[in-house]
Amino acid sequence: MQLDSIVIAEKVTRKLEVIEKFKVGYYPVGFFDIDLKYLIKFNEYEAFRIGVGGTTNDKFSEKWRVSGYGAFGTKDKVFKHNITLGYRISEENNTWISAYKTDDINEFAGARFLTDARVYSLFEPRLINIPTFYLYKEYGVSLQQRLFPSVISEFSLSRKRISQTTNYVFAPDGNPFVNYTLSEATVAARWSPKSEFMKTPKGYQETIKGYPIISGQITKGIQGLLDSDFNYLKISGKASYTINRINGSRTAFSLEGHYASGDVPLSHLFHAYPNSPTKDEVLQRFSVAGRNSFETMYFNEFFSDRIATLQMRHNFAPFHIASWLNPELVITSRYAIGDFNDTGDHLNIDFNRLNKGYTESGFELNKLIYGFGISATYRYGAYHLPQFSDNLALKFTFYLEI
Repeated sequence: MQLDSIVIAEKVTRKLEVIEKFKVGYYPVGFFDIDLKYLIKFNEYEAFRIGVGGTTNDKFSEKWRVSGYGAFGTKDKVFKHNITLGYRISEENNTWISAYKTDDINEFAGARFLTDARVYSLFEPRLINIPTFYLYKEYGVSLQQRLFPSVISEFSLSRKRISQTTNYVFAPDGNPFVNYTLSEATVAARWSPKSEFMKTPKGYQETIKGYPIISGQITKGIQGLLDSDFNYLKISGKASYTINRINGSRTAFSLEGHYASGDVPLSHLFHAYPNSPTKDEVLQRFSVAGRNSFETMYFNEFFSDRIATLQMRHNFAPFHIASWLNPELVITSRYAIGDFNDTGDHLNIDFNRLNKGYTESGFELNKLIYGFGISATYRYGAYHLPQFSDNLALKFTFYLEI
């Protein structure tokens, strides 16, 4: 009987481990956690991107970890990869120092926060629609640390060699660059002042997510360091706040801003996360809606060296129609404003400034069947287009709950 109890306890522990890691996108197999986000993706440049990735866990070592991925595009027929070696300095503060090497592609003007890499989303629908990428070869070092229970931080120093997949040329002061090298020092932090944390033998773990959540990041491009071509400064910040109600409804607000000065290539500037393919007909643009993207804004329509966005989502309480059918109605509204100096430095690419303010609103009807739903969004205001259908975006939505 005691042996049976031990076996049952081990099975329960294993099941809980799988569930907890699956929530953040991993499936544990022995000493290795498979990263599910690398299995298969699709974009216009690579077509199907097939890969495998993951990281070692505590069964391999409590001090060392080896992580990375490999991926192959069926259209460009090029192998991409990353390899990272990390060493844990402090278990209580979850402090890791890492060295990494990456050879891959990235979205044009796709700004990201370093600390977002530790906040996982299993499904990234906007990736399906992105048309413009650049190639990069990067190596660097990083230091990740939980400064306080509510603050995670990261510092990185990296060198990137950038190549183009388009005819884009960056020409500051009339000096043209097709390919260029960037050396960057970046410091980032994410603060969750209202979240609740529990101290465990492996450090602090977030038990209840609270709001607001505030992120900040500063990046310095250092000309001359490791043959870097440009000198610049980028500052980014964002804040999110969600009101959860007893009846199951909730309202979420998100504010994000970016600023750049100096000689920054367009590949490393900013957009408002557009998500509308540049096709003529509404049904040709029918795809999958993103989570925080502008659904009616066309890709490459706007770029900015300074930009601010404000988004609001209100989820009504689910409609309990049947045990298997509990759809959710969501109302969305988004606003973006930005500007651009020295547009003449960026050649062979046409884009608009965002200085008049961009507005769109719409609705989603989510979780109709197997997590899928539908959405409709309409563009209005200063950037309203003459033809009605060009302002309209109709899309699938997909929300997976575990």
